[in-house]
Amino acid sequence: MSEQNRNNMQSQNVSHVGAYSSLYTISQIVGLLLIFSVFYWIINFRGGFGFTEAKIIFNWHPLLMTIGFIYLFANSILHYRTFRTLKKRDLKNHHAIIHGCVIVLVLLAGWASFASHIYSNPPIPNFYSLHSWMGIVTISMFLSQFVSGFVSFLFPGIAVQYKEAIMPYHIFFGVFNFILAIATSVLGFGEKLIFVLEQEYKNYPKEGMFVNFLGLLFIFYGGLVVFMVTKPEFKREPKPEDGVLLTGALE
Repeated sequence: MSEQNRNNMQSQNVSHVGAYSSLYTISQIVGLLLIFSVFYWIINFRGGFGFTEAKIIFNWHPLLMTIGFIYLFANSILHYRTFRTLKKRDLKNHHAIIHGCVIVLVLLAGWASFASHIYSNPPIPNFYSLHSWMGIVTISMFLSQFVSGFVSFLFPGIAVQYKEAIMPYHIFFGVFNFILAIATSVLGFGEKLIFVLEQEYKNYPKEGMFVNFLGLLFIFYGGLVVFMVTKPEFKREPKPEDGVLLTGALE
């Protein structure tokens, strides 16, 4: 490769890293805006947070799910491209730790939903809506991804050939899982509006319009994250120590 071609490639890489950094900054702003907006909605329209009433207990559900299954999940799948200068082993550990935090928040959010249904008067049945079905699928897929990823990429002694074979599927189902989380969240917000506003929903109330726009923001955030994680030019460049890891010498 000529010196000129090498310089052109380096210039393109710098340009791609700069473009990614700009989009990453936007994604962080939008992600934090999502969390704040859900918090604002609950405080101003749904009565706030607490543990004394069923409907107040439920309010933890959308907030914790937004923090865990949307914001942290997004940052987890972007982690390799965001901190591209770190060692591969460190990135894998960080990826697993963030996923572990997501699991904790999702379990707490699930408890909030169950508790609110049980303590309602009369009690509300569980798992009858499309939102709840999609939630089960999304959580089950996330847990299976976590277990398979831990065994495949962090457990010592796994053959390199197996890691290489499983990686494309791990990436695909991870991105697909995130898309499901976005879709399930948007569906859940719509379902909640129909339940609490009933006939008033069709009269364009402030809460209805606010949550509708919030749903669009969720979709925009999801599309932005998927674009960033699937664009080949944003991919982290392999490093010499990565090859050592793949041989299992440092596992």
